[in-house]
Amino acid sequence: MKNIQKGFTLIELMIVVAIIGILAAVAIPAYGDYTARAQAAEGFTLMDGLKTPLTELYTANGSFDVVSTTATPTTSQVVGIIAGKYVAGLSVVDKTKTSIQVDFSNKAGISSRLLTNSVTGGIQMSVHMMYNPISGSWSCANGGVDKDVATGSLATTGGDVAQPGASPIPASILPKSCS
Repeated sequence: MKNIQKGFTLIELMIVVAIIGILAAVAIPAYGDYTARAQAAEGFTLMDGLKTPLTELYTANGSFDVVSTTATPTTSQVVGIIAGKYVAGLSVVDKTKTSIQVDFSNKAGISSRLLTNSVTGGIQMSVHMMYNPISGSWSCANGGVDKDVATGSLATTGGDVAQPGASPIPASILPKSCS
């Protein structure tokens, strides 16, 4: 009587385990970047929803401001959602009132890629968008506007754009238009 093999050999099983290990080693870091990009997208969604009303307000008043949906706005303020699950706050930060900044917070569940040091609590990382009243366009820059450096001067040419600032987010998780 002939003996027929009915299972996998140890070598075959070891090869399958090695292949799974290699795939996991590649996929886990990619998943971390995917998660961080999805969390950072919340900030851009909040900013994008405010661009049109802020542009209209700047055209009418020469400056703009953003307040929470629970506040009563003045004639120079736009009511909007200014915080979220991963966003600590959205604010107008420069003296000319032409730039909005998003600060990402150290809330539970936020990716460590959005914090500089997740063990000690990290610092808030930021991104900002600037409105150029000459060209009527918005530009994005990594890092927050430095409140002490903001000069208060309006854009002088249609080419003026947001400049990189402090507490930048890793470029690998930002949209290509804001790196």
